[in-house]
Amino acid sequence: MDSHSITPREAQRRQQAGALLIDVRADHERALGMAEGALGVAREVLLRDPAAHIAAQTSEVLLLCQAGVRSAQCAHALAALGYRNVSSVQGGTQAWAAAGLPMCKPDIDADFGERYSRHLRLPEVGLAGQKTLEAARVLLVGAGGLGSPAAFYLAAAGVGHLRIADDDVVDRSNLQRQILHTNARIGAPKVASAAATLSALNPRTCIEAVAERVTAANVERLLEGVDVVLDGGDNFPVRYLLNDACVQLRKPLVYGAVHRFEGQLSVFDAGRQRGLAPCYRCLFPQPPPAEAAPNCAEAGVLGVLPGVIGILQATEVLKLLLGLGESLAGRILQFDALGMRFREFQISVDPACPVCAPDRAFLGYVDDAPVCAGGARG
Repeated sequence: MDSHSITPREAQRRQQAGALLIDVRADHERALGMAEGALGVAREVLLRDPAAHIAAQTSEVLLLCQAGVRSAQCAHALAALGYRNVSSVQGGTQAWAAAGLPMCKPDIDADFGERYSRHLRLPEVGLAGQKTLEAARVLLVGAGGLGSPAAFYLAAAGVGHLRIADDDVVDRSNLQRQILHTNARIGAPKVASAAATLSALNPRTCIEAVAERVTAANVERLLEGVDVVLDGGDNFPVRYLLNDACVQLRKPLVYGAVHRFEGQLSVFDAGRQRGLAPCYRCLFPQPPPAEAAPNCAEAGVLGVLPGVIGILQATEVLKLLLGLGESLAGRILQFDALGMRFREFQISVDPACPVCAPDRAFLGYVDDAPVCAGGARG
């Protein structure tokens, strides 16, 4: 019998009578749900070695895809290879589900499948990538202007554990840009406010609220067990502490900063790439004088600007966790909001860097005098 198409209900009847039902979609597509009892084998894999999955060329085989097109093509290809009893299910998995026939979602619960369905549809993420995000741990320093949008999107994306460190409390002036917080929470610790907001958004993400300022005494404890560090602060001493600790503990650091109408970000990954990737001190060897580093309270900042930079930081974190694309390591991206322009500059490794040069011994952490007053506020 040549290949042909059958309805989903006829396919289920034949499946119950012993026919082999094969879902030929890619792994990430099947993660969204597949016909109950179907064998999942991607079309390319099945056509490469049909005998590994089909007992005999006379076996009855029913093929499913998403809408019926790929399964029909695969059925014709198998018929050309001598398989004489192959059918394609009309309308594919969509029609199977619409007919009310039983479905299953392998290894995931309904909330996971629905919440992350758009990620699961991306071949570059899929079920394996989403599971990677679920197992990931990120340290986010600062629950202010940069930390707010970054935390929102990291929690929404399904990062399993967010450790948020900030010793500040919510102030009315924060609400112009620090979108984690609300008017009702003025005076509350920022980390408690952040935990309430993010838990309401995604209860699957564990929020570890640490109401502490980053110091030489606690920086290694804060970095313990995390995969990536996101600098969402507005404090140069903390920025240098994070850089030095990330180099020593081999953690990638996603850096961001804003000032008035401009922002910048980069990835510093010298800890894992000594001598190949620069660290923050390669770019800025020493903190600037206090008069050259006014904070947001002194200089002002356009309210949406931290949102732009914070979201780009979250993007870099997700790319690092998933191993996707090209990170900003070795580059700094600058954003001019008034001109709506991005500019990119290369950052060179400083062979004499006191922290990341391969032949330099680490001399320990130093709590420098505050340059930008007011903690991690963004």
